[in-house]
Amino acid sequence: MKQFFTILKFELDNYFKSKSYVISTILIAVLAAGIMFVPRVKDAITGDKKDSTVQDSASKEDSSAEADAEHTYGVYDPEGILIIDVDGSVWGSMETGINLVSFDSEDALKKAVEEEEAAAGFAVHSLSDYDYYVYNKSMDNSDAAVFDGYLGMLVKLDYCEKHDLDLNEFMEASYKEITHDEYVLGKDSTQNFWYCYVLVILIFMLIIMYGMSIASSVTNEKSNRSIEILVTSTDSTALLFGKVFAGAVATVFQVGIIAVCLLGSYQYNKDFWGIDLGMFLDIPANVLVVFAVFGIGGFLFYAFLYGALGALVSKIEDLNKSAGSAQMIIMIVYFVVLLQLDKVDGVPMKVCSFLPFSSYSAMFARVAMGHVQTWEIIVSAVILYISVALMGVIGGKIFRSSTLRYGNPIKLTTAIKNLRKKDS
Repeated sequence: MKQFFTILKFELDNYFKSKSYVISTILIAVLAAGIMFVPRVKDAITGDKKDSTVQDSASKEDSSAEADAEHTYGVYDPEGILIIDVDGSVWGSMETGINLVSFDSEDALKKAVEEEEAAAGFAVHSLSDYDYYVYNKSMDNSDAAVFDGYLGMLVKLDYCEKHDLDLNEFMEASYKEITHDEYVLGKDSTQNFWYCYVLVILIFMLIIMYGMSIASSVTNEKSNRSIEILVTSTDSTALLFGKVFAGAVATVFQVGIIAVCLLGSYQYNKDFWGIDLGMFLDIPANVLVVFAVFGIGGFLFYAFLYGALGALVSKIEDLNKSAGSAQMIIMIVYFVVLLQLDKVDGVPMKVCSFLPFSSYSAMFARVAMGHVQTWEIIVSAVILYISVALMGVIGGKIFRSSTLRYGNPIKLTTAIKNLRKKDS
């Protein structure tokens, strides 16, 4: 135990005295906090511009012409189906303030749209049939939907006239406002989805980034031969445990600093945000506890695996090949959990929530969005941490037997076979 704490202290000193670690922590924390200030800064800049009264006259004319083109719509209506008010707005449904221009032919309408003299064009054939022309259609374009609503109003008006009905009474009956009260007795998946999605991505990134960092540290020590002194003078299990737990402490510290800066900055600037980020940040306490328990367990599980994999190679350039198996498992788990977030009570997620290599994300996703018994959480946590301990012991043995072997990379299966031979 004394060796473990000595190694833990040594590794933590390496982290906290590392310029790259300190600088990256500060830069990411400042960047995260700065992003939360963007709406405040934007509002200040926009306010300054609003106070300015001096503008170039040519710019005014250009912007005015551009605005007119954006609000100009061409219409080819040979049957006179449309009802257009004198101010250019259409009756009842479409936006007021738009400029409707009539054309004598459909070709003239298309030409105006092609030359961007009109934002769009409508060639009306009947109350239920028209052609819509647009030059470049944006993703948020809703012109056709608005025009559909307008024609729908005309259809209702035509029906009321033919059947001698009052349009207002007909509209009140057709669009009677329906009210309801909603009581979610379990969990609201639509509300919980986004923060669950973010947390799945977060734990995935932490395991990949810091797992590779631990593996790189082991490989570097092996390549410069310093590992020979460490392995022969200390217990290999204590050595690996010290490295892994130091990595976990450094990870929690770094992520904690960044999270505090991000959340604190958001709280200070949230009145300037046009959207509510509560869907990402309003996380129930029980979900956070489960995320911490299983997230730390999953991190330790893979960190021990990465540490052992780092000892299998002698050169840093061979590390990706050695760590490929672990990364493949993590990627599979990542995609399975993300694809099953809308079916967290299904069989695949239930199975994944009890497997040690996937429970770190599957179980808290079930807790956040599904129905989980307390005993399931306890059993899954016990399985996970027993697996962490076993992975630590096995990883320590692989670590010791592999660190003094140089040359070509050692396969993980070969390392495990060598352990079996020694045990027998």
